[in-house]
Amino acid sequence: MSPVVPAEPGTEEPEMHHEHRDVNGGWLRPAVFGAMDGLVSNLGLMSGVAGSNASSQTIVIAGLAGLAAGAFSMAAGEYTSVASQRELVQAELEVERRELRRHPGAELHELTQLYRSRGVDPDLAEEVARQLSADPDQALEIHAREELGVDPGELPSPTVAAVSSFGAFALGAAVPVLPYVLGATALWPAVLLALLGLFVCGVLVSRVTARTWWFSGLRQLALGAAAAAVTYGLGALFGVTVG
Repeated sequence: MSPVVPAEPGTEEPEMHHEHRDVNGGWLRPAVFGAMDGLVSNLGLMSGVAGSNASSQTIVIAGLAGLAAGAFSMAAGEYTSVASQRELVQAELEVERRELRRHPGAELHELTQLYRSRGVDPDLAEEVARQLSADPDQALEIHAREELGVDPGELPSPTVAAVSSFGAFALGAAVPVLPYVLGATALWPAVLLALLGLFVCGVLVSRVTARTWWFSGLRQLALGAAAAAVTYGLGALFGVTVG
């Protein structure tokens, strides 16, 4: 919520100096994680297969299989984890709702003590708690925020998390496959494109964080390069051993 400053003389509306971005939508983390995971995991998978001297066709099949399996796995995992977390919060909200209904005096005292502990005058703290507790829905929201650290009206959506994760992973995983689909027969075009994609993802993430664009981009590029190098080496080692 944006801070409100007093209106200028002669005006009716208060002046808004800035606005905050939505940080509770539930889509950013799975989308970012999905895109990064798709790029890194599929690049690593394809690098490992390429390191074992497999054919281009085998590398493409491995990349497409990794894309499909990873996207569905990510979506299922995100849906289950977010749904479980949501159900846990809803269960705790029901406990709080029941306590407010059965023991309103104790809950009022609890809220009063909370405001007093934050430096509010005792009489004012009691009056504020009494007025806020007059509305059961508002009382539940305040207790949930203070005791559970959640807003009952802004719980993350399992569907949003799953769809965001699926789409982002599939998009990221498709990047290293693209050069082979377009006719490449060597690994290096896929590596370069994937590392460029990781750098771009890092730069985009920096727009919603406090990190500089170059730090965020280089961090993702370095992680992807390390994964590709390690899996390529393992693929080469296992390929020689099996051969």
